[in-house]
Amino acid sequence: MRTETIPQLQGISGRVIRPDDPEYDKARTAFYGGFDRRPAAIVRVANANDVSRVISFARESGTEFVVRSGGHGVAGYGQPDGGIVLDLKDMRSLEIDAERRTAWAETGLTAVEYTGAADAHGLATGFGDTGSVGIGGITLGGGVGYLVRKHGLTIDALIAADIVTADGELVRVDAENHPDLFWAIRGGGGNFGVATRFQYRLHDVGTIVGGMIMLPATAEVIRSFIALSEAAPEELSTIANVMPAPPMPFVPAEQHGKLVIFGMLCYAGPVEAGERAVAPFRALATPIIDMVKPGRYPEMYPPDDENYHPIGTSRTMFIDSVDRGVAETIVEHLGATDAMMRVAQLRVLGGAMARVPVDATAFAHRKSRIMVNCAALYERTDQEAVYGPWVTGFAAALNQGDSGAYVNFLVDEGESRIRAAYPGKTWDRLRSIKARYDPTNLFRINQNIPPAKG
Repeated sequence: MRTETIPQLQGISGRVIRPDDPEYDKARTAFYGGFDRRPAAIVRVANANDVSRVISFARESGTEFVVRSGGHGVAGYGQPDGGIVLDLKDMRSLEIDAERRTAWAETGLTAVEYTGAADAHGLATGFGDTGSVGIGGITLGGGVGYLVRKHGLTIDALIAADIVTADGELVRVDAENHPDLFWAIRGGGGNFGVATRFQYRLHDVGTIVGGMIMLPATAEVIRSFIALSEAAPEELSTIANVMPAPPMPFVPAEQHGKLVIFGMLCYAGPVEAGERAVAPFRALATPIIDMVKPGRYPEMYPPDDENYHPIGTSRTMFIDSVDRGVAETIVEHLGATDAMMRVAQLRVLGGAMARVPVDATAFAHRKSRIMVNCAALYERTDQEAVYGPWVTGFAAALNQGDSGAYVNFLVDEGESRIRAAYPGKTWDRLRSIKARYDPTNLFRINQNIPPAKG
């Protein structure tokens, strides 16, 4: 990797952070720990022109580079050894047109920043379940969050985007302009250029009924929680994190380490109807903690600890159902390891997300019913050899024949798993579009889609 030419990068309006700068160590650190890598430079771009200059420099000099929005990528691509990090962190402009229910947002914004500003107008766009995630990465991969059943994926709210392509050109993409590229960026990740701005559709989301509920995780409670989530009105989206109760201050000491459902509920509709929708969850068992209440949508994103950098691995998958046998398998496997933290995260899908045709975007899992993420966190990187096989075995035990994968939750698993994120004709179509817009595979340090040959 030719890092010796990086000091020649000129004409940047933003900041170029190098290893001898005081803020370098903080700037190179992404959300997930276990990656002690040292890029030759971190370029905090200020505008699309900066993005174009970095891309052109990388293309002409042969310098490798990665693109970072919020730095939450679980595969660790946002923290390379050598080369350039094109960091969008300082691009945070947000223009909300409350009358038209639209917003133009630069891709250095985080989900919580966007959500807080939109909520001032009683509006929202659905992102994921973590406020500090950058809107760039989560949008390009699909976006599965607290509004998925009511309003669909993040990409279902995407109206247009400004993209700097591999040749350094800034293009506006939407349903009429570069429609093939617009199709590809809705689920295809960062393979086709650098998104500098998104135009989103905003939804009326005023007071919600939402928050965290913690229940004891017996097999029957797990099964029933998922059954209730499937039967609930589309206004209710849930996440069931089956895991040992963490030693947090608000968790009773006698529950620490015991298996619980750390459930997140969000009802995007009238309060009275929301209270009726969440009542059956409270009746499953005596709640250990119940923080579900009427509130504003941004309250679904509690403050993050910027010093928290977990080390771990995971496997993403889709399943069709959670019966008593599946629930028992979850309980059994979570009890068969001493990983510092282990979890089976289950998200019931359907609703608005499933009504979009499978081939309408590059996210091809519209008909999948439940998304599962099996994960283990540990203290040292060398422990991956111990806990990685456990995670793989856990996912295999839950497999029900749906071979799909959600690209935003993939770790570094190889091409076969990337292809699982883009099954069937989706993969071939993406490769064809890649060949048109990035024939040399300049954008390759990611969950890579290689250009079609010929």
